[in-house]
Amino acid sequence: MIDAGHGGKDSGTRGKHAMEKDIVLDISLKLGKYIKDNIPDVAVIYTRTTDVFLPLHERAEIANKNHADLFISIHANADPKGQAHGTETFAMGLHKTQGNLDVAKKENSVILLEEDYRTTYEGFDPHSVESYIMFELVQNIHLEQSLSFASFVQDQFRERAQRRDRGVKQAGFLVLWRTTMPSVLIETGFLSHNNEEQYLISDQGQDYIASAIYRAFKEYKLAVESKSQYDVEFAEKDTSTGNYHTENTFTYQKPTNQSPPSAVKALANDSVIFRVQVVSASSPIPRDNPLYNEYNLIEIKTKNYYKYAIGEKYSYHEIKEYSKSLRNKFPDAFIIAMKGNEIIPLQEALKKVN
Repeated sequence: MIDAGHGGKDSGTRGKHAMEKDIVLDISLKLGKYIKDNIPDVAVIYTRTTDVFLPLHERAEIANKNHADLFISIHANADPKGQAHGTETFAMGLHKTQGNLDVAKKENSVILLEEDYRTTYEGFDPHSVESYIMFELVQNIHLEQSLSFASFVQDQFRERAQRRDRGVKQAGFLVLWRTTMPSVLIETGFLSHNNEEQYLISDQGQDYIASAIYRAFKEYKLAVESKSQYDVEFAEKDTSTGNYHTENTFTYQKPTNQSPPSAVKALANDSVIFRVQVVSASSPIPRDNPLYNEYNLIEIKTKNYYKYAIGEKYSYHEIKEYSKSLRNKFPDAFIIAMKGNEIIPLQEALKKVN
């Protein structure tokens, strides 16, 4: 999911010659074309492709409804003194510096253009420091994957696009708050800096930025898929015996006269179940893989991926504790919520169980 920030009546940051909403739309469309042309098995979805206003919560809803596997929100920055320059990429979390909070306040202030924003965002005030405490609950849900992608982005900006690297950071952004997948917000540069504005206006500059994000996405996709080949301590299958050997010194014997474990566990009621997602893959895990028996693996088929989760808790506190016990073996695991066989936004689930 590629999200061009701002749009329509919300111009975003203004430079001397350009508006944020226009620049980030151009970069977003270029990024999408790079992905479509070079990785055709990936479905690219945009929150907007024209100059229209779109509330922040609707951007997350579009991503969730389309079962996106990654959410990339593209923006441009501003500095009142006109001196700051460079790129930075944010993941969802609590701000650790005043500067991070200031960026979040700037990007979140767009909700003031929305009708009845206090109801939509549960009383959130983009200018109140106290309001940002609400992000504490969700800061770790997809944090590791988000930070991983953010690092790839900043590496590409620095090494290939030759942009000043302002680092990977965390702050509370409403556009990332309700997404149910790894999500980042990319600040592509400062329109308040004369040279950087000229760079971001230029076709070449936009190409460099878009291609850097594309290469970061390609690296991230490769990393995700390499994990999907079950580098969770499993070696290759021994074709002569049908066994899997692990570094944990146990051997898994392929079942002979047994039905394969069920890939999808149907939930007949409307209860909200919390699980821990451990693997995402473009092709299904074979049914005789040891993960099924060892962890009672659950397969969740989405539009483009097979997602695999373990655990079954009705309490968020219990699943949170359970997820901690899995960190050594599944360092990129994160909590998801399900209703029936569908993944639902975690915030929606927490409201149902509280």
